[in-house]
Amino acid sequence: QLQLVESGGGLVQAGESLTLSCEVSGFTSENNAIGWFRQVPGRKGREGVSCISSNGQKTNYADSVQDRFTISKDKNMVYLQMTTLKPEDTAVYYCAASPYLQDDYCSIYATAGEISYWGQGTQVTVSS
Repeated sequence: QLQLVESGGGLVQAGESLTLSCEVSGFTSENNAIGWFRQVPGRKGREGVSCISSNGQKTNYADSVQDRFTISKDKNMVYLQMTTLKPEDTAVYYCAASPYLQDDYCSIYATAGEISYWGQGTQVTVSS
């Protein structure tokens, strides 16, 4: 069982930066990749933003955040550094764990069936 707790959300102005944190606790025997997903108000479904593999060697980003967001991990913490924020980045951000056979794999297109654990979410609001 894993528990994921996000923090770091808030209200910022366009162009500013914010770093989200995801604390991962508990234990499983699987290789869990950690992904960041976001839910935009009024839209169905969650968009994959970024992910990092269990061994930290593989990362992926959505086109909309490439070169602006950076994901990293340090022990049981996963961070999402967001720079040059835009109003369209406004959303509730969730971290999630997906178990894979490989420790060097992750996917921002992980389906609900591939995700075993979710955090509770943290709100990011970017004003123009």
